[in-house]
Amino acid sequence: MNKKENLKRIAKEIRLAIINMISEAAHGHPGGSLSCVDILTTLYFDKMNVKPDNPKWEDRDRIVLSKGHAAPALYATLAKKGYFSEKILSTLDKLGSILQGHPDMKSTPGLDMTTGSLGQGLSAANGMALEGKLDKKGYRVYVILGDGELQEGQIWEAAMTAAHYKLDNLTAILDFNGLQIDGPNREVKNIEPVNEKFKAFGWHVIEIDGHDFDQIDKAIEEAKATKGKPTLIIAHTIKGKGVSFMENQVEWHAGAPNEEQRQKAIQELEGSGV
Repeated sequence: MNKKENLKRIAKEIRLAIINMISEAAHGHPGGSLSCVDILTTLYFDKMNVKPDNPKWEDRDRIVLSKGHAAPALYATLAKKGYFSEKILSTLDKLGSILQGHPDMKSTPGLDMTTGSLGQGLSAANGMALEGKLDKKGYRVYVILGDGELQEGQIWEAAMTAAHYKLDNLTAILDFNGLQIDGPNREVKNIEPVNEKFKAFGWHVIEIDGHDFDQIDKAIEEAKATKGKPTLIIAHTIKGKGVSFMENQVEWHAGAPNEEQRQKAIQELEGSGV
């Protein structure tokens, strides 16, 4: 099995875990969790320099899931990578679980930042990247943003800051699925043109299909090679990717499948051929 096929296999297993986790918890955010799986899979299983047996390793690459409601995607990825047992995934958001509804760095091995309040993740990632520069460390910092999250003013303050300090060790990846809890971004509060806005703030910008592993790979390598400025990867994705009745459906931003829907989703994912 080549690298691409292996990443596809892992991504399928992560999507299956997301469906089961959210179904068992009886609530969650499946749409935006499913849309960022291929990004997380590429980062953790191909690009990031991490040690699951030493989560606080000083020289590790960092990641901030700024769209913290997509925590099930990150938890499933961390478990698959070996940070903790996959058996723990079934305890999502239960009392006493290390896996709460939004990421909590004090509870979950492998988390670099507690997130959930939208708009704050890029600022935290800036701090990590700036520390790396000051300490002359070689690690890279990745932050995954939601598209609706770009409506937060703090994002733009952080974008200006990252460019000012020439944080070329920082890569922001925008999970651009076009939908937020209240409907399409363009109707709630239009964020376009995202590429031109970030370029105006001094960023290097790349646009890709966020479900194409070759394009994700190439974009991350281009970001690594870009010097003197931070990089934004605009990853065009599908909310609910992989489950037909969830794809591009705003009602699946939040909620949980019932047992019939769960079985249908599992059947689709298992038979998807990826």
